[in-house]
Amino acid sequence: MKEIVIQPLTREAFAPFGDVIETENANNFPINGGNATRYHDLAKIDTTGEKARPMISLVRGVPYPLPLKLTMVERHPLGSQAFIPLSDNPFLIVVSRETDEGPSEPIAFKTTPGQGVNIARNVWHGILTPLEDVSDFAVVDRGGEGVNLEEHFFKEPFLIV
Repeated sequence: MKEIVIQPLTREAFAPFGDVIETENANNFPINGGNATRYHDLAKIDTTGEKARPMISLVRGVPYPLPLKLTMVERHPLGSQAFIPLSDNPFLIVVSRETDEGPSEPIAFKTTPGQGVNIARNVWHGILTPLEDVSDFAVVDRGGEGVNLEEHFFKEPFLIV
């Protein structure tokens, strides 16, 4: 089984796959009479298709132990999908580039406290993978008509370490 080494999540490294949602170096300005700061326009929510609309959900996920055997990735051809953690627990993001044969070898990122991601429309990615504790997430993705899920099962699994 081929090993995939987890790397830190940075805006630059994740840019081909979507947006890193974090306050560090983000466009911001004071609101509410100076009593709050708005970190503005952190991710591009993308929806397309019949009756498409953005929707907000809450998801609670149980932690996965490492190393992790990765057998499948999925993508959403009709909309982006944002995961915004509601705790400081890290989570794993696995993404793959598109090739003529399907998804490429996966790339794995680990978040630090305060980081979320917005996975761009049609990008292959792993499932939501909390790492240390039960974790809650706000999820912003696409609602509407049409099939917005494709899955790809790898011929040989990868080991995320």
